[in-house]
Amino acid sequence: MWMSGLISGFGSFLTFVALPVQLKELTGSAAAVGAIGAVELVPLVVCGLYGGALADAFDKRKLILWTEAGQGLLSALLLLNALLPRPAVWPLYLVAALSSALVSVQRPALDSLWPRIVAHDDLPAAASLNSLRWTVGGVAGPAVAGLVVAYAGLGWAYAADLVTFAVSVLYVVRIASSPASHEAARPSLRSIAEGARYAWSRKELLGTYAIDLAAMFLAMPLAVLPFLADDLEARWSLGLMYAALPFGALLVSLTGGWASRVRRHGRAVVLAAAGWGLAIAAAGVVGDVWLVLLFLTVAGGCDMVSGIFRSAMWNQTIPDELRGRLAGIELLSYSVGPTVGQVRSGGFAAWWGVRASVWSGGLLCAGAVALLALCLPRLMAYDARTNEHAVRLREKRAAAAQAASA
Repeated sequence: MWMSGLISGFGSFLTFVALPVQLKELTGSAAAVGAIGAVELVPLVVCGLYGGALADAFDKRKLILWTEAGQGLLSALLLLNALLPRPAVWPLYLVAALSSALVSVQRPALDSLWPRIVAHDDLPAAASLNSLRWTVGGVAGPAVAGLVVAYAGLGWAYAADLVTFAVSVLYVVRIASSPASHEAARPSLRSIAEGARYAWSRKELLGTYAIDLAAMFLAMPLAVLPFLADDLEARWSLGLMYAALPFGALLVSLTGGWASRVRRHGRAVVLAAAGWGLAIAAAGVVGDVWLVLLFLTVAGGCDMVSGIFRSAMWNQTIPDELRGRLAGIELLSYSVGPTVGQVRSGGFAAWWGVRASVWSGGLLCAGAVALLALCLPRLMAYDARTNEHAVRLREKRAAAAQAASA
């Protein structure tokens, strides 16, 4: 599973860079590039919630396998469109929407599978290791994509993505089946509502969702990076800009063992999210491309710290029979923000200027995180050693392990 994610993640980042570049070339509009987020939003919300219910009710391996194959077909569609004498704009938006739907079904299955196979106290370190596959692809993919798009063409980027999905499917086939828990409810609106009620009852979990939504909605600059590179007269740096965020995350992931020694996860989430906003603001203020890359790297590291401890709080406290549905809600918290954030940053850039869009979003993010921290005392007080939900799940897993060994 780890190898599958590493390979397909690398290819996905090729498309992640190539698609907005192609839209920029075809339309010349920052708002048009930002609109990618708008077309991704509805399938993300609908399929994320229902995908969580599916992950609880069906074999997680089958969901991962079929959604991975579907994403490969979408890469083939992008390739065919790029090879046309006059590529059309609408297939780019169509693929973005369908890909959002497939990812929204797949991620709850992936996210709910890890806690089944990793020891309870090792989950923070496992979250860091799991994120490593994303960050490796996130560093190498955009850097390679910048070169491929500039010197070989968009078609080669889409073709490489198609190949990586084909290889990834071969790895997923080898994953052991992971059937539904016997306590899991069948997928329905009622089961989705049950997961939502549980999330609402856990104010510290709600705090992690709110913090991440604010950070990603207000300070996600990805849609305007092609225009920021032009503004700095450094078009060659576009691939490096896309790679800088995951590179910062990679630096944190490579030292992920320290995460198991941190117990006040809520405070770590708040501090890291505020650091993300301030680093993004700095990237929008400075006029030197190398300083921009430095601050984007710092921002990526802060985002990874926040992600590690959000994941630890989720995985160490949520019961297995609810894990898929809560993973669907978590998917919304860390995906809706960036998706809508692209619309915000693209609209602000068209109205106010590219760099102003970046620095203003970063400052708004830092302010929003500070306000949420004041309003969410349970998040700030969370301690993995004493939280009642963490203690209960730790004891349950220990008893199950003891029974299995006996």
